[in-house]
Amino acid sequence: MKKLLFLCTGNSCRSQIAEGIAKKHLINCKVYSAGTNPEKVNPNAIRSMNEIGIDISNHKSKKIRVEDLNKFDLVITLCGDAKDKCPIIDTSRHIHWDIKDPGKFKGNKKEVVLKFSETREIIFNYIKLLKDKLNKY
Repeated sequence: MKKLLFLCTGNSCRSQIAEGIAKKHLINCKVYSAGTNPEKVNPNAIRSMNEIGIDISNHKSKKIRVEDLNKFDLVITLCGDAKDKCPIIDTSRHIHWDIKDPGKFKGNKKEVVLKFSETREIIFNYIKLLKDKLNKY
C-alpha cells in the first residue's frame, strides 16, 4: 500500500482538504497530511468538506520533520513555501500542485465560502488525475 503525504505550510486548509478527499477516493493508499509550520484546521475547510459529505472535523494539524519525508512513496506539496522548505524531497517521489491558500482570501462570508469550494474542487480534480497515475510511484 502506497503512503502519500500532502504537505503545506500550515496544514490548515489545502492539505487537510486533500487528505480528506484522498482518503475517500484513493482506497489503496495510506494518506497523510502535514505542515512545515502547522496551524489550527480552518473551520471553512471543515465546512467545505461537509458540503461533499466528508467529515474532517476531527483532523489535527501536524508538523512534518524533514527526516520523515523519505518514509512516503509520494509527497505532494500544495504551496510554494512548503516546496521551498523541503528541497531534499526526492524528485522522483514529489509532485507540486501550486494552489492558492483559500484561508488568505479576503471577501465577505459568501465569497469566502465560494473560494473554499473552488479550492476543494481544484484539489478533487488533481486527485482524480493522480488516481490514474499512481502506478508510476
